[in-house]
Amino acid sequence: MGLYATVMDSITEYSGLSPAAFFTIAALMVVVYKVVCGMFVAAGDYAAVKRTNIDYAPREPVQLGDVTEDQLRAYDGSDSSKPLLMAIKGQIYDVSRSRMFYGPGGPYALFAGRDASRALALMSFDPQDLTGNIDGLGASELEALQDWEYKFMEKYVKVGQLVAEKSTTGSTESVDKLQDSQKLEGS
Repeated sequence: MGLYATVMDSITEYSGLSPAAFFTIAALMVVVYKVVCGMFVAAGDYAAVKRTNIDYAPREPVQLGDVTEDQLRAYDGSDSSKPLLMAIKGQIYDVSRSRMFYGPGGPYALFAGRDASRALALMSFDPQDLTGNIDGLGASELEALQDWEYKFMEKYVKVGQLVAEKSTTGSTESVDKLQDSQKLEGS
């Protein structure tokens, strides 16, 4: 019993805490350590996860050319065999390499397959702002949009541009070319 009393007195003397508070804090530290360690994936585990997600392997961006907004919506990530596309100020970018952000379930998934210029300028997730219409935006909002465009130009490959109507035959030919190249990749 003397050893127990000595240990309890030592805890109080060195830490200034009661033994109950000391052991509670020690237990919480162990729990926090386990939680934080569980947030990170070991290198070997990451390699195993990466091998199982073969569908998301990066591919070379295919140039689309002129595309309508309706055609762009097909590239929202719902079909993993298609690239993930997003437009800013009418310019279409392949954001497939950031599928974790723009793909289904990602924090910016609602921007995929659309021209998200207004939403980016306003820093908005409101579905009514998911449009390329930037009329009525202020100078600071247009500047924010320009910053986003520069980031996209730096990070992603431009694969086409939005057109108003499907009247040009070149747009259907370029979409057909993309679908044919995807079929060849899948073979």
